[in-house]
Amino acid sequence: MSTTAATRGFTTAPDEGPDTPTRPRRTRPGFGLIGPRRERHVLSPDQLEAMALPVGDDGVVVGMDEQGQSAVLGFSRPEPFDVVLIGGLWTAQALALRAAGTGARIAIETGRPRMWANLVQAAGGGQQCMTVFDVGRVPPQGPSVGSPVLVVRDCGMRPPRGRVSALPWQSVLTLLPYLSPAAPRLLEHAGLVGIQRVSPDEAKQIGRIMALRQEDIAALPTIPDWVTLWCTRGSRQYVSLQATDPESGLLGAPRRVD
Repeated sequence: MSTTAATRGFTTAPDEGPDTPTRPRRTRPGFGLIGPRRERHVLSPDQLEAMALPVGDDGVVVGMDEQGQSAVLGFSRPEPFDVVLIGGLWTAQALALRAAGTGARIAIETGRPRMWANLVQAAGGGQQCMTVFDVGRVPPQGPSVGSPVLVVRDCGMRPPRGRVSALPWQSVLTLLPYLSPAAPRLLEHAGLVGIQRVSPDEAKQIGRIMALRQEDIAALPTIPDWVTLWCTRGSRQYVSLQATDPESGLLGAPRRVD
């Protein structure tokens, strides 16, 4: 027994080979059975870099960016977060499905519940993670850090002011099929805006509100159905949303117009 081990009150055991007689295993007080003795694994400082683990952002993967990296959108936040998507129902449903996959509860405010019925029934593996409400009838959801909420507002081109607003751990995603008179107000107060294919006139109006570059304004009328420009007034990123096989089975092919 080493002096150090004895001083600390630990009991050591010699290595055991195949010819060692079986004997009761000794224990260290409070530490259970003594395990087998092996050589230490030692790395040089240069080798430590090879053990680094890549850690990405926390949130919902909304597609791949122009560099081929995963683009992540964090709906679950400790502060209110409003998102506006000028685009198609397909993209909104894909985002809702992926948010549910991260453990968020999804409250869907819509005037067309039939369009959400299959998704709500299939999501959650039999657990009620998505709930549909009529327009203006969403009750308080009681969000918390352990039970975050995403409210999806699918209320047409002129969505009324919602009874449920963005709160800590409760984000709101408002879907606008096209630019409408309500859009400027919504865009100005949004923390993030997603833009899918729009007409040239709509692209110019959105460009003025969001301070987009001329090349972005020119590109918006031509982008494919699965591409979204996610932007604020200070940053912008084109993202391609490629559906997984289960998502394609539920939602079909990506489409801008429903």
